[in-house]
Amino acid sequence: GELALVFIYAIAGIGLMLLVGYTGLVSLGHAAFLAIGAYAHAYFMTEGAPFIVSLIGATAVCVVIGAIVGIPSLRMTGIYLAVATLAFAQIVEKVLAHWESVTGGHRGMAVPDPEFLSWSLGTPRIFYFVVLFVLVAALFSALNLLRSPTGRAMIAIRDSEISAQAMGIHLARVKTTAFAISAGFTGLAGGLFAHKIGYLAPDAFTILISIQLLLMVVVGGLGSLHGVIYGAIFIGLLPQGIAFLRESMPSGIGQIPGLEPGIFGLILVLFLVYEPLGIFGRWVKIRLFFSEFPLYRKSTYKRQK
Repeated sequence: GELALVFIYAIAGIGLMLLVGYTGLVSLGHAAFLAIGAYAHAYFMTEGAPFIVSLIGATAVCVVIGAIVGIPSLRMTGIYLAVATLAFAQIVEKVLAHWESVTGGHRGMAVPDPEFLSWSLGTPRIFYFVVLFVLVAALFSALNLLRSPTGRAMIAIRDSEISAQAMGIHLARVKTTAFAISAGFTGLAGGLFAHKIGYLAPDAFTILISIQLLLMVVVGGLGSLHGVIYGAIFIGLLPQGIAFLRESMPSGIGQIPGLEPGIFGLILVLFLVYEPLGIFGRWVKIRLFFSEFPLYRKSTYKRQK
């Protein structure tokens, strides 16, 4: 069960990595796309759609909404874009809470058991392999996307918008496409996440989820799909670590509200300051050290830095 959740986080992380790590557009509202994918998938299945058709439909809904949300990114960058996506996430949370005819409002919404050709996919063992298969397919799709002209254009925009525009890249089209693809991957993860938790409620998709996703791609290593896996494992194990930390702390400190977001923020800042390339970047440095050992010259790399 824990590994299935790690894989779901990794699928959502692929979407956010394509946007943040490969296009250079920061988003603090990807919990909204996770929620839209989860609710859309549950709604389609409730209406009688098969599991696979419902999952594809939820992904398509997120792609369309992501393209619409991506339009403001044409005029905003950096912190302004992050604030705009955060506002979008808050709007989605309010809509989910008040659109009772579709989402059930604060009462929540039950998620039907997944089935494929009359076979139940809801048991933990089978669901684990389903999520693993989707993760491998998502990684394969993302790798091929990055090799395509669209993926190379996204990387060019990340490195320098002016240079990319001078080379004939259509900024508006590529940025909107990046948002749509990113939202699609996250919506796909949302559909699987709905089966993982079994019952949907608006308070399951808060800003903390968005911070966790951003923390995952930064800690794993920006600009690396390997980093998505490392970051997902880190995020999957971090809540258990914080739970153990609460037990070992004095009661006055362990019961402080907002302890988890504070620790997430502290880890994010520490990685940005001391290891901006994340876990994958550290692994690359270790691998380089041993590949040149014992001739590794520290002073040489200091001069290069």
